[in-house]
Amino acid sequence: MRRLFICLIVPLFLAGCEGGKYVWASDEELQRAAFSTSEPPSVTLYTVVSRRTGNGGHSGLMINGTQRVMFDPSGTWYHPFVPERNDVHYGITERFRKFYIDYHARETFDVIEQTVPVSMQTAELLRAKVQAYGPVGQMYCANSVSDILSDTPGFSPIKRTFFPMKLSEAFGQLPGASFKRYEDGDPDNNHGVLMIQQSASGGGGVGQRGETLRQDDS
Repeated sequence: MRRLFICLIVPLFLAGCEGGKYVWASDEELQRAAFSTSEPPSVTLYTVVSRRTGNGGHSGLMINGTQRVMFDPSGTWYHPFVPERNDVHYGITERFRKFYIDYHARETFDVIEQTVPVSMQTAELLRAKVQAYGPVGQMYCANSVSDILSDTPGFSPIKRTFFPMKLSEAFGQLPGASFKRYEDGDPDNNHGVLMIQQSASGGGGVGQRGETLRQDDS
């Protein structure tokens, strides 16, 4: 049992799960950062998966409705230009979406991206749910995402779970679900990735690490 616990907690720690921190950006910051796309409303599940074991290490949920936000429960990703309120990050442009993937993908972890189309009503319902959820404790990333989805119309295959890969498998059963897998050979220490991301946002080009994409054939 102790061995199983260690196997579960180590991937979570390495993938960037921290959790439980109260963060509250001001209304003005959220209004300035609000970003909407011309794309149809959708929900995207991000799953960080260990290359060594195939186990999931982290779950995040991007919601694209009247604005695009990232729910990163118990996550450690941070950018000074992306205001946060209790695990919900605002102003997720394409650049910051790529930064999010880049931060998590490295030599020991890949990132799975799964997207399903939804109605605007469903997207806004999910955004309201993540905004009201509050800070998520360590190791509760998949549990919080599955909790929110399982209680939302149209997501009946989703059941509450603590395991990111089980959540990913269930999400893949949703109608119209797409699948992409991002690979990266960067070192396992992702602190340097944050520095490069912040530098790129300050006027340089977008770093291309994490952009190596493999479409899974399975």
